[in-house]
Amino acid sequence: MTATADAGQVNSGRARARRAGAGRAKAGRVDTGRVDAGRVDADGFRRALAVHAAGVVIVTAQSGGIPVGLTATSFSSVSLEPPLVSFYVDRSSTTWPSLRAAGHFAVNVLACDQADLAARFARKDVDRFAEPTRWRPGPLGAPLLQDVSAHLVCLPYETADVGDHILVVGLVAEARVHGPGRPLLYHQGRFGRFIAHP
Repeated sequence: MTATADAGQVNSGRARARRAGAGRAKAGRVDTGRVDAGRVDADGFRRALAVHAAGVVIVTAQSGGIPVGLTATSFSSVSLEPPLVSFYVDRSSTTWPSLRAAGHFAVNVLACDQADLAARFARKDVDRFAEPTRWRPGPLGAPLLQDVSAHLVCLPYETADVGDHILVVGLVAEARVHGPGRPLLYHQGRFGRFIAHP
């Protein structure tokens, strides 16, 4: 009798957990009856995103003996254990195939006076590593840009297709801070500086 009651309680508990899990799964999904997903005004969406200030990094690598790099404003920390960081790259990027083929990459965190460098690595049809860009090979060969606030050398960890971008996650193998300089920010289509409250 006791065993039957215990089994019943266990089965009842499992059923409740399944119902609760199903409820949570439904709550996490977009109710397309209430929100017309994908029909947001494109200009309004861009304007809303533009008011969010973002830090600026340049992701660099060496692929086939050739240095490659791009500017990213989507850099983020992901995990402390293991140490993971991420950034997004447009699927149409001509630099991404070379970055993807590299055995590792470096994230160069830009200082507030490096707007010209950020703009250079965002341009097409230019030798991004030619003068006035100053850099040196890192411990694993990825280019490390001079005068940046910090750099992180990363091993490829995971990638995922997300909309029209690719999420790139890196496992940090080395992290160095070069100075307490203020960061370069990107806001409403322009680069700027961070000013701390007194």
